[in-house]
Amino acid sequence: MLLALSIFVTQVATIIRVLLRPHRDPASRISWIAVILAVPVVGVLGYILLGETSIGRRRIARLRRAKEALPPPAATPSPEIPARHVPLFRVGQSISGYPPIGGNTARLLPDSNAAIAAVVEDIDAATDHVHLLFYIWLPDNNGVRVVEALRRAAGRGVACRAMVDDIGSRSLVRSPHWEAMAGAGVRLSRALRVGFPLLRPLNGRIDLRDHRKIVVIDNRITWCGSQNCADPEFLVKARFAPWVDTLMRFEGPVALQNQHLFASDWMAWRGEDIGELLRDPPEFPAGGFAAQVIASGPTIRNSAMPEIFQTLIYGARRELVVTTPYYVPNGALQAALCAAGYRGVAVTLVVPERNDNWAVAAASRSYYADLLDAGVRLLEYPDGLLHAKTLTMDGEVTLIGSANMDRRSFDLNYENNVLLHDAAMTAEVRARQESYIAASRLVTRAEVATWPAWRRLWHNTVAVLSPVL
Repeated sequence: MLLALSIFVTQVATIIRVLLRPHRDPASRISWIAVILAVPVVGVLGYILLGETSIGRRRIARLRRAKEALPPPAATPSPEIPARHVPLFRVGQSISGYPPIGGNTARLLPDSNAAIAAVVEDIDAATDHVHLLFYIWLPDNNGVRVVEALRRAAGRGVACRAMVDDIGSRSLVRSPHWEAMAGAGVRLSRALRVGFPLLRPLNGRIDLRDHRKIVVIDNRITWCGSQNCADPEFLVKARFAPWVDTLMRFEGPVALQNQHLFASDWMAWRGEDIGELLRDPPEFPAGGFAAQVIASGPTIRNSAMPEIFQTLIYGARRELVVTTPYYVPNGALQAALCAAGYRGVAVTLVVPERNDNWAVAAASRSYYADLLDAGVRLLEYPDGLLHAKTLTMDGEVTLIGSANMDRRSFDLNYENNVLLHDAAMTAEVRARQESYIAASRLVTRAEVATWPAWRRLWHNTVAVLSPVL
């Protein structure tokens, strides 16, 4: 009797906590309450471990101090942006404080191996500093190529700093290559260290991760996209390979915004003040296009990434093309895509046919029928894990980066993206998207209508639980 009463009181207290937590999506509250009521002990423990998006007070304070110590991000040269696109960049600036900035050029690399080869070339040409941040950095062929490039750069006096996520890159951290970089003079850091797993929940959720992919070289060059520092064969999940990624090389003032973002992470996790690198920015040649870094994460404004996606979707007049490996939207994002289809925008969504995450694979298919009813062209890519996270709008605007269209990216991960306005660069990204479309299989309404009841039940059940999973 006493045990039952204790469990009941704990359930009620946990449910009250669920209801009182700020910035929680109503669907998430309902899902957690349902789990806590259905499986009391497991539900309460699950909420304690995974229910709240906090990295811990000390970590939040360190991030805040790091940002306060940095000089403001570069704001010139002022870009030329058509009036109808200005609100897109205003939303981006309201999230992470980086204004759209002109004078940028970019190059889209053809594939993962070519992208890593070009990153190595840039490291070998660096004269002052090299900064890298990767969620996943594997000790495979491409990963070791970057390790060796950093060791060479450090050997010739270039200041090299490399940061990885403590879980995503644990295989590199445990390998001899990590110590070899340190021995060569490369300064290293691990973001969101796990420490002793049983005590880690006392200092925030263990699964909040730094999912960013950033390379900054000499304050002039930066890289942004979906590419981790790894081979496309991605041996840790080889049966879903190859990983199909996009990585874009930027030159221009937008590199200073990625530098600012890297510095805020570095100073928070490593403790070394590198703000001086931003106090005397280099001069850039005239010309180029407008671009803006958009950073999101659990300590940045709630629902930041969904707001960006929704703003771009509602801004589309003619065409919207999206590729994402993980499509588990919130209600507002799903409604925005459907609304775009209903108002006559040519909307295309490309996702992988086989997903490395079973929950995402099931949940994403629960949204297919409504998307198809709205006229969205829906395709599944069969030739590996389509990991590219791209959005093109009306042939003029591109969003590229690390963020997925799922709740993990929305609520749990630190992400970085670049929003740009340029017809020529957008045409390159659109051509890459078209290559994915050409290789993909069209999903039809008739096909979805023939799914048996048990399959639809599975998809919808997982989707209901997606805020928990």
